[in-house]
Amino acid sequence: GLPNVGKSSLFNLLGESADAAAENYPFCTIDPNSTRCAVPDKRYGNLCDIWNPPSKYPAYLHLVDIAGLIKGASEGAGLGNAFLSHIQAVDGIFHMVRAFDNKEVTHVDDSIDPVRDMETIAGELCKKDLAYVKQQRENREKDVKKNPTMKLPPLFFTVMDKVEEMLENSQPLRNGCEWTAPEVDKINELIPGCITLKPTVYLVNISKKSFISGGNRFFIKIKEWVDSHGGGLILPFSIEFEEELAALKKNGDVDGEKALLEPLKGRGSVLPRIVKCGYKQLELMYYFTAGEKEVRCWTLAVGSTAPQAAGVIHTDFETGFIKLECCSYEDFISTNKGEKSMASVKAAGKYRQEGKNYIVQDGDICHFLFNKATGGKKK
Repeated sequence: GLPNVGKSSLFNLLGESADAAAENYPFCTIDPNSTRCAVPDKRYGNLCDIWNPPSKYPAYLHLVDIAGLIKGASEGAGLGNAFLSHIQAVDGIFHMVRAFDNKEVTHVDDSIDPVRDMETIAGELCKKDLAYVKQQRENREKDVKKNPTMKLPPLFFTVMDKVEEMLENSQPLRNGCEWTAPEVDKINELIPGCITLKPTVYLVNISKKSFISGGNRFFIKIKEWVDSHGGGLILPFSIEFEEELAALKKNGDVDGEKALLEPLKGRGSVLPRIVKCGYKQLELMYYFTAGEKEVRCWTLAVGSTAPQAAGVIHTDFETGFIKLECCSYEDFISTNKGEKSMASVKAAGKYRQEGKNYIVQDGDICHFLFNKATGGKKK
């Protein structure tokens, strides 16, 4: 996002021991700050309550707070080239948009216009990608000229022409509806470093008053713009509200917290949803291991096989994989009776053995058997 839209403030609210500068002037953040936040999950909490182990390790979303971009960033304005390179290094983007009026919080363009701001950011990201794409194309075409036996396939020109046209019109490349499967493969081969390919969640920072009332005069225009620029998830929230709620919780002011939440009629902090959505947009999931010593979430890509899931724990688990013993979280809870064992789950016929082709599901409780490198079987 632009400077002064609330990026560092959100970073500090989400992160563990995060302490990024969040001052009321542009470019108070120069170097990227990083932290992590636990992914909220009642399933993990329930398993910890049942097993009560000394070691507990949730799933984490790793966050990077990157300085704000301004118009001309792709050409170096406002240290833009450095900031854009920081964005290239991440896996997904929270694009933060300011949709609140506050004379005490300066705006780099001196007025509040979320659509203009999103146009600015999208334009700079597309310009950065366009320069990268043209360089990659030039490199490939030079290689062909050096070697007469080489020939670029027609799909190369189809994809690169289409990519350049989209970027010249400030259209992000991540719109999956625009691409065939062969084109997607060619994009991943030729230009994997494009920023606008990254999954994006739009976070609309509104005032406390708007958050409580549930309305904002910019919402419709913001949605129309997002829908016409590749689509994406839009989450309205309020830094002003979240900071007040966090302060009340920190000070143990139960009455104040209750008074703040009461007008929301069952709604509450949006921070847990932001974390969950960010995690989901990266197409990540996790399985559990649970026992007397530890309850832990193990992060992996959606669609991973049992050996790949085992390899997240240790490469030896993957190379020596024999089988997976597992059950779903739901089956464990419905049959377990609160016991620190799988006995009731096995008795109910819900404990399964799976082979190397099994696709591990989100929330599976797993136990791997594998051959040690030195020979013999280990659980």
